[in-house]
Amino acid sequence: MTESTIVKVGMADLNVASGGAVLKTTGLGSCVGVTLFDPAVKAAGMAHIMLPSSEIAREGQLNIAKYADTALPELIRRMKSIGADPKRLVAKMAGGAQMFAFAGGSDSMRIGPRNVESTKLALESFGIPLLAEDTGANYGRTVEIDSGTGIFTIRSVQFGVKEI
Repeated sequence: MTESTIVKVGMADLNVASGGAVLKTTGLGSCVGVTLFDPAVKAAGMAHIMLPSSEIAREGQLNIAKYADTALPELIRRMKSIGADPKRLVAKMAGGAQMFAFAGGSDSMRIGPRNVESTKLALESFGIPLLAEDTGANYGRTVEIDSGTGIFTIRSVQFGVKEI
């Protein structure tokens, strides 16, 4: 068994990989880890999305990887740059947990569920099918995708390791 190259994707970050390299991100609580995969060219991409919409952005220089509505177009652009065809892309995602209970349930405190909804809307707008997801609940996750196989692995303290 050879050791795969691990490409780390930080918080509010995105990256692409091919040739069997593994994209990995840690610390998904309310954040969503969304992956794209093109099985024909064995290329994968991952975004660690923190917030649902760039409309709430307050930073001077917009970090496009931070928001569902801006991360996905950039991830698709980068996938195309390594030979992927947008028509073949499929998605998997995890995260979007509601990490804390809030009285009153105001929408601004539902970051995890809103991240999941926004990511699904963005995928839909590009016609990318969501093949599998492990979202919601109230626990953190670490995820990775193998660019050679498209296998999406989710690790959590509570539930161990699962592949989707």
